[in-house]
This record gives sequence, structure tokens and C-alpha cells, in this order.
Amino acid sequence: FSVETPVLNAQLFPADFPFPFAWVSGYLAMLVGAGMTFIVQSSSVFTSAITPLVGIGVISLERAYPLTLGSNIGTTTTAILAAMASPGETLNNSLQIALCHFFFNIMGIMLWYPIPFTRIPIRLARGLGNHTAQYRWFAAVYLVLCFLVLPLSVFGLSMAGWQFLVGVGVPIVALVIFVIVVNMMQSRCERFLPRILRSWEFLPRPLHSMEPWDAVVQSMFGFCGRRCCCCCKCCRTEEEDEEKMKRRNSKKSLEMYDNHGMSRDEDMVETVKATNL
Repeated sequence: FSVETPVLNAQLFPADFPFPFAWVSGYLAMLVGAGMTFIVQSSSVFTSAITPLVGIGVISLERAYPLTLGSNIGTTTTAILAAMASPGETLNNSLQIALCHFFFNIMGIMLWYPIPFTRIPIRLARGLGNHTAQYRWFAAVYLVLCFLVLPLSVFGLSMAGWQFLVGVGVPIVALVIFVIVVNMMQSRCERFLPRILRSWEFLPRPLHSMEPWDAVVQSMFGFCGRRCCCCCKCCRTEEEDEEKMKRRNSKKSLEMYDNHGMSRDEDMVETVKATNL
């Protein structure tokens, strides 16, 4: 597999085309992603297959991005085929929903792919990957916050009324935009910022560094491993018992045993010497 995969990668995902047609490579990869997803009828299967290839460096992140976008297009064919198999009285509504899914993905591609500057998901994925490589717990926290806490918070505020949603959401969105703009200016045009905003060192450390949070998480896992986790206790007791048995066996192997035959010979030699004297 490790030998054949780079060859297959070179055949399916060739290098960029020459200068006038360099942009064609991304759209060709998009067609490949859509076709493969249409064959397997699952975008999850396709993206799960290319994810480890990106991790080991067979496929670059820039090439995996259009492949994933193409898989989003390919997965809409399942809904379209299912809609076309519906009865005549519900065919109109079924096709409308399926085409809404299709054009929604098309609009997403038009928004986040054609212009290189708008390919923000690539930079976000690289940043999240770097954080996860350093702090493994970051992936779990990200999933919980983005797919559970944030949607439930927005839903709860919307149920409370648009006044609450606007009153809480607008300041948060404004703060996020401010942080993004300041970060971009810090990396590109730092001289235009006030001296205090040229770095985030003036803030408490947990607000601009992951190390304090990592220390808290590590201490929590360590406490659970020492006190709360019964399985860990069982594992530790078993390991301690094995170590004790090894120590006992090693001690037994090092013990000195008296050879009675040798001791009798020595006693006889001593008695002979005594009689001679």
C-alpha cells in the first residue's frame, strides 16, 4: 500500500497544469471527488479515505480541499435519484428539496473556492490541525463547542426572542471581527497599530495562550487516573502484582543454596586434619 499509493496519487492527482491552465487542476480534482462520491454514494466514505492520505503527506491540503468540495456535489446525486423515484404527486416537492441541496453546495463552492484569497477553510484547517497536533484535547473541545454548545446557544437565544439574540450575538460577532482584524494587522502591518495592540501580552495568559488550559486538562486527567478511574486502579494493581512477582523470582534466582555434598566433604577434610594433628 505504501508503495502503490504515491503512484496512484500521481496518476489521479497530477501536478498543476502549465501557466495558462493552472486553475484547471483544482476543478479537475473537484470532478474526481464528485465522481468517486457518486460511485460510493457516500461523501463520508470518500472524505474518510482521503483524510489519512493527507495526514501522511500523499495528498496535499490544497488538493484535498477541491476533492472535498467535489464530494459535497457528488453526495447531492443521492438525494436527486431518491427524489426522482418518488411518486408523481410528490415529485415536484422532492426535486425542489434535492435541487436546493445541490445549489446550496454550488453556492458554497462559488463563495469559498474560485478566488484564492477566499479559500479561508484551508488556513482554518491548517491552524486547527497545528493546535490539535500540539494539544490533543483541542479537537474534542472544538467538536463540543462548535457542534453542541454554539448551536444550542443560538437556538436558545432565538427562542427567547430576537432582542436577546441581537443583544448577545452582535457584541460577540463584533469582538470576533475585531480580533481577526487585529491579528491580520499584527502579522502584516504592525506599525499601524497602537503599541499596546501589537501583541496580546497585555491580556491574561489564558486569553492568548493554550498552555494554561493544557496544564488544567493534564492535571484533570492525572487526577482521574489516580483517584477516580477504577479501571486505571485495576490496571495499576495488576501491574504492581506483576512487578512484585518478578522481584520475588529475581530474588529467588539470586539466593544461595547449600550443597550438602560439598559441605560433607569439607567436614571430612577438617576431621582428617584434626586426626593427623
